[in-house]
Amino acid sequence: MNKIVKYSILTALIAGVTCALAFSPVANPTVPDTVEICGQQVSIDEQFNYERLDRELTSIMYTHGNTLLCIKRANRYFPQIAPILRECGMPDDLLYLACIESNLATRARSGAGAAGIWQFMPATAKEYGLIVNDEVDERLNIDLATRAACKYFKRARSTYNGDWMSAMASYNTGIGRISKQLREQGVESATDLYLSEETMRYPFRVIAMKMIMENPRKYGFQLSEDQLYFPREVEVVEVDSTVTSWPKWALDRGINFQILRDENPWIIASKLTNRSGHVYKVRVPLPESLKRSTTRRSVYNSNWVTQQ
Repeated sequence: MNKIVKYSILTALIAGVTCALAFSPVANPTVPDTVEICGQQVSIDEQFNYERLDRELTSIMYTHGNTLLCIKRANRYFPQIAPILRECGMPDDLLYLACIESNLATRARSGAGAAGIWQFMPATAKEYGLIVNDEVDERLNIDLATRAACKYFKRARSTYNGDWMSAMASYNTGIGRISKQLREQGVESATDLYLSEETMRYPFRVIAMKMIMENPRKYGFQLSEDQLYFPREVEVVEVDSTVTSWPKWALDRGINFQILRDENPWIIASKLTNRSGHVYKVRVPLPESLKRSTTRRSVYNSNWVTQQ
């Protein structure tokens, strides 16, 4: 056997081994016949609904990086958001809508100008009582923005007679637009509307995110407790006067400007004029919560942690 033939056989063998090792099985997520969101049963029997949910499950399941980060962040922020939802009479499932909006990135901003984990536009934020100016952007205040989102959903739920699919679709495109299309198309739920592709997908994205985040191991996500992001314990300081320098204010309380801004992303300038004497609640992390070696560890959902 000459050298050329031997080289060709060896190359083919290497290529075959490489090909065999290069691919792992790619599983398609199972789509159930019915799902529940915000206490409402949604049939997935219709082809449109099946294909929409299948698309969103597949997309979120295989967007590994963003989904992993969302689960990690949820362990920090769900304990802060969920009690506010319950206090306001809103279902816990709205947690997953916030995940779809921002992946729980507290400083998230869209190209259209929406901001925060709930992605409020400036005008809508002001309509629901949030301050947005050159020094303060309360769309980035998790507590206040969550309360504003609850006000929105209370209104939307009432508008659509408790239909959460319509309420969620309206969060993507507006109450007025959904209401108009329901009248014009003669149906009772946004599930049956012909809308922009993004809005038609939106409620099913929330459902898919809920399904994956309630049991990520089922969809191939493996995390240990140590890999989650842990909630910070904080002291809440009320500020009702001018702050000439937030960096100095932070240093006086044993932290730095970076830590202050990370915990309070609604602070968007180095000072606070505050001529009106408005009371701002500033979260100051306790020293032990700033280090992974000393922070108090807790797991919001035991399903997020792979059993060893």
